[in-house]
Amino acid sequence: MKKFTKAMALVLALMLVLALAACSGGTSAPSNTGANETPAASPAASPDASPAESPAAPSAEIKTANPGKLTMATNAAFPPYEFVEGNAIVGIDAEICAAIAEKLGLEPQIDDMEFDSIIMAVKGGKADIGLAGMTVTPEREEEVNFTESYATGVQVIIVTEDSAITSVDDLFAEGANYTIGVQRNTTGDLYTTWDLEDEGLATIDRYSKGADAVQALKTGKVDCVVIDNEPAKNFVAEVEGLKILDTEYIEEQYAGAMSKDNAVLYEAVNGALKELIADGTVQGIIDKYIPVEG
Repeated sequence: MKKFTKAMALVLALMLVLALAACSGGTSAPSNTGANETPAASPAASPDASPAESPAAPSAEIKTANPGKLTMATNAAFPPYEFVEGNAIVGIDAEICAAIAEKLGLEPQIDDMEFDSIIMAVKGGKADIGLAGMTVTPEREEEVNFTESYATGVQVIIVTEDSAITSVDDLFAEGANYTIGVQRNTTGDLYTTWDLEDEGLATIDRYSKGADAVQALKTGKVDCVVIDNEPAKNFVAEVEGLKILDTEYIEEQYAGAMSKDNAVLYEAVNGALKELIADGTVQGIIDKYIPVEG
């Protein structure tokens, strides 16, 4: 009976060992993690993972209107900032655009259009930057972002040599009623509209090109033309019997117009422009077209 008891105990012990092994040895069994339990985080899901490891990391790649190009919208009838020479558009703005494009590893492309289409082209993504001797104004700042100012412009008054208008004050005199020629949607148009036409002191005749406004002056259709000083010099040199008054109409800052919807491109272009201003490249371009007097 004693021998039988020992044998039975041995069998029972062996069965217990086998049972324990069966419970703990199933390495291929599926996980039994509950719905509210959180498994260990993988490296890609870790909050310390680098942006390169995260598939949601945003790309800082520069996107332009035309791949590989920096497209400049302009009105090539504003010498010396932009004008046609042979089959090419040249000038201060054209060279600044080329210098920016080179810094960014892009090819410059210039699209010529009506001045009042430039901001629309930029806002609509058809052009990357508007460079056209464009003045920074609060109204334009509502529509586009402006780059660093790269030049100072001065609006002047062109008259015939025998004109009764001898200074800017004559335009503002009580009872004045002159007809003033301007290029449509330029600052000459904007300022004379606000200052004179809206006050009942003048009638503004708007032309698609500055040259057309100057021809209107020559033929007696307008009493004077308000336009930027640099193209004014060219027009007066080309058209006999005209002169520029000594008194300025207004001084303004020129900058590039860019879309508010492409922050990456804006930062890249504006950064490149700042560098070109700082190293003297921009001033060198301006001096090439506008020699320092004396």
